[in-house]
Amino acid sequence: MRTLGIDYGDKRIGLALSDELGIIASPLEVYYRKSLKEDFKYLERIIIEKKVGNIVIGLPINMDGTLGERAKITKEFGQQLFSLISLPIIYVDERWTSIESERILIEGNVRREKRKALIDKMAAQNILQRFLDSPKNK
Repeated sequence: MRTLGIDYGDKRIGLALSDELGIIASPLEVYYRKSLKEDFKYLERIIIEKKVGNIVIGLPINMDGTLGERAKITKEFGQQLFSLISLPIIYVDERWTSIESERILIEGNVRREKRKALIDKMAAQNILQRFLDSPKNK
């Protein structure tokens, strides 16, 4: 069973996918949002094609541990996705994932223009890998 990792944003959704054993997360793609209806239709297709059994969504928690407006929007997205596909939705603290991803890309000498296109799917990979590595998941 594969797990889909999601880095949810206003303009883009970063996607990552685990291997079937649930050990390794790999970046999948960046989806450029259109409308909520089209976004869900696209995600549903990915979920079916990739035989996804769980979904992990990065939750943007404030540095003081509270949930701000962005976290509420993300949870609402997760609830709507759950009502569509009825798969478990797990939220993972996404603090620092975009910064970690950008640092890796800079160290890899990836040009600034290309980094923007890659960062969301790498953040999704980091979110998913955090979940896969967590003791709660073992």
